Amino acid sequence: MLKLFNTFGKKTETFKPVNPKAVSVFTCGPSVYQRAHIGNMRTFLFEDALVRYLEYLGYNVKRGMNITDVEDKAISQAIKEKISLKKMTDRNIKQFVTEMKMLGMKAPDYLPRASDHVDRAADIIQALLDKGIAYRYRENIYFDPLKFRGFGKLFGLDMSKWPKKKIRFHKDTYPGIQWNLGDFILWHGYVEGDRFYWDTKIGRGRPSWNVQDPSMIVDYFDETLSIYCGGIDNLYRHHDYLLAILESVRPFRMARYWLHGRHLFVDGRKMSKSKGSIIYTEDLLKRGYSAAEVRFFLIYGHYRSTLNYSDLRMKSSARRLSDFRKAVGVIRKQAGNSASVQSSLSESLKKMFGGGMDLDLDVRTAFDSIHKIIAGINPAELKPAEAAGIIRTLQEIDTVLRVII
Repeated sequence: MLKLFNTFGKKTETFKPVNPKAVSVFTCGPSVYQRAHIGNMRTFLFEDALVRYLEYLGYNVKRGMNITDVEDKAISQAIKEKISLKKMTDRNIKQFVTEMKMLGMKAPDYLPRASDHVDRAADIIQALLDKGIAYRYRENIYFDPLKFRGFGKLFGLDMSKWPKKKIRFHKDTYPGIQWNLGDFILWHGYVEGDRFYWDTKIGRGRPSWNVQDPSMIVDYFDETLSIYCGGIDNLYRHHDYLLAILESVRPFRMARYWLHGRHLFVDGRKMSKSKGSIIYTEDLLKRGYSAAEVRFFLIYGHYRSTLNYSDLRMKSSARRLSDFRKAVGVIRKQAGNSASVQSSLSESLKKMFGGGMDLDLDVRTAFDSIHKIIAGINPAELKPAEAAGIIRTLQEIDTVLRVII
């Protein structure tokens, strides 16, 4: 049975969906003030493997992924490039969708933009104002965490250390991984000279980053989500904010399982524009790697472990996948056009693959297990129907991995 490490409670649990007929999954999507790099893609790919494996197990999955196209960083970048916010974000969204397809990602059922859900954000903020959880201060609106019982329960914050003095944080995001101990912004009220704003029931302005996910989730999922995913950095100043907002306005939990993927480093360091260490998918393609090899490198390794990119590691990963695919090719040749039959080898492949994936999506263990079986096969000793059965099983497995066939 599938077991997942639930950040909420920080323990591994057997997966039991909220609604077995339609497993709801929502994942933090890209902030499109810039292009997504391979570190971002690693997170989206672990989420893709999750969805594909749930479907492999027979679940019907409904997945949403938000696109953040309205935030401080996007506005600053649009002003810097001297283009409209929409033109810039449209460009980056188009690039993102292209790379999703290139890397074999399954398109989410819902891919909403924050800019299309401003009125819904205003509805949520009005509800929070009515409950006394949010308040106006000058032109802005803030959320008071002390008014939400259990704030910080996802991260595990010690609220006894929360400052008694009123402190407000007015930016969408802040650098570094630490907590802002104070009230967080929900609404950037209009000030003279602002170029990006909407007229809504709560006034003129724009929604903050942290109210945008809730504004999109409520339009597509009217129940507790089975799974919510994102990068590990979202555990700080983001996911507990979303949880508090949604659970303040809806009478049920936001999500049953929370999954968080860790970062990708380059040569042991965080990717940095100033150091020229940011790598995009197309950079690896230009170096001669295939899209399947890029996907394999990014999923081959546990999502909760930091992945380190280096040229040597990339070459080694590509070689491992190439060796495996060559071995599969020989078995395919032996199969010819024969009808397939299931053999003990086919059953072993299914068992070993599932055994790895059921351990909190351990792709490395799953792949290495089937690699070992394939490497130990002498194709000449297989009957064509047996070889065809193996290929059929690998095709089923590849609906998850998307790198074999």
